[in-house]
Amino acid sequence: MKSASKFEKIAARGWNLLNEGKPFTPIFVVGTMVLFHFQDLLQGDIFPFLIGLLFTLPLFILYFYYDFPLFLRNYLWIPIIGYLLIFDSPNLALWGLGIGLYFFFTVFFWGTFYYHLRIRTDWLNFTRFWKLVLKNSDSTSGNAQEQLPKFLLLLAVWDGIMTILSADEMFQTISYFSFYGGVFALAFILHYFLFDWKPKQYESFTDDLHAPEESRNEKVIVIVIDGMRKERFYEANTPFLDGLVEKGTEYLNMETVYPARTVVCFSSMFTGTYPKEHGMKSNMVWKLGIKVESIFDSLRKVGKTGKMLGIAHLVDSFGKDVETVTAVMHKDQADRNIMNKAKKIMNEQDPDLFIVQLIGTDQIGHSRGVLYDEYLEKIEEADALVKEFVEELESEGKMDNTTLIICADHGQADGIGGHGHLDEGERYVPFFMVGPGIKQGEKVQEKRSLVSMTPTIAYLLGAPYPSHSRGPVLKEALKESWNQHE
Repeated sequence: MKSASKFEKIAARGWNLLNEGKPFTPIFVVGTMVLFHFQDLLQGDIFPFLIGLLFTLPLFILYFYYDFPLFLRNYLWIPIIGYLLIFDSPNLALWGLGIGLYFFFTVFFWGTFYYHLRIRTDWLNFTRFWKLVLKNSDSTSGNAQEQLPKFLLLLAVWDGIMTILSADEMFQTISYFSFYGGVFALAFILHYFLFDWKPKQYESFTDDLHAPEESRNEKVIVIVIDGMRKERFYEANTPFLDGLVEKGTEYLNMETVYPARTVVCFSSMFTGTYPKEHGMKSNMVWKLGIKVESIFDSLRKVGKTGKMLGIAHLVDSFGKDVETVTAVMHKDQADRNIMNKAKKIMNEQDPDLFIVQLIGTDQIGHSRGVLYDEYLEKIEEADALVKEFVEELESEGKMDNTTLIICADHGQADGIGGHGHLDEGERYVPFFMVGPGIKQGEKVQEKRSLVSMTPTIAYLLGAPYPSHSRGPVLKEALKESWNQHE
């Protein structure tokens, strides 16, 4: 099983510049303007281009700072209408180029060429992907309903200012700054009064149960089925995972963190805290490495070992605690190859904590959508692979005193399997535990958060809680004999 190469790690970070909505918008607008004015730039007519960019920067900053996900994106058309009423008609040729380039990038380059090279989707994937791009509601570059009004306004303003400068009517730029004030006011009001769906965070550090001096378990194994939407999991035919649910404790309202992006979720799950503290605020990582202690650091303090097996971008958070697998493989081979490497790690390293990221479900959600049969098939494939893995460990006696945790890091919304801003299907994730100290058949209704993963693991393995762990131990799942203060 190939590990992610250094090139793949760098390429993954580069791709996030185009995948994440915040950096994509300015990159795309600048690129479109360069193409449209290419001949003028070649002839040395650079001054209006650069001054136009400078005068448009406030709007770039606004759209970088504020996300407009979910229903908020509908309000992005108000500035477009305002522009059409106040200023001269925009350059329709420029708008046409921008729209054409956008759909070429998302539908053909990303949805067809990129996914064919990476996971071997069909060359006709564009016949579905264009519909997914129009439905996607999260603030990625694949959210057409957010990106279209953003880049159309930026193109119109930049080009309009260039026209004013070319006509030596610079005083007219004052009206643009008045317009910016209106757009800023609209954005502030929308986000202050309507952006109210972020999960409530724990304010205090973990202290409801003291970490024991001796471990309850020899091992804890966590299998994260990346991007597994909860109701689709219930719809899938998953006899082995269903059996584990009945043998253990299921959390019916386990909430992911905000924003629900993979790097963010994993960082929160295995530090016990939130992006404002661990520093990972999106998949686009500006500075490598979490800022706080992780569960791996806690285990090292008591002479125990931990290992995470996942794709390249998890290295951005956890560094050498991650063994990577390449994400460039056929969509039907990805999870099989990951599980093969997981078996190898268990045989050769035998870590006390082992975390495995299965990526097939998330990949198919992004490339083919979550409301189609292919998505259920990937969940069912994960069920069979988990069964094979667990049964092999049982035959070797490695499950005798082990707690197994199965969960998703986030769900996925409709469209291109979007996740981040907690649209329907993203917020609550499957989460259940099974093991010798875990209650059987328990269903926990109370809302809990994935940040409780780390303190629970620390409690089970007799390690101190990481420095910024804020989630409470999931004590509802523990048998009474395991649930006593030290």
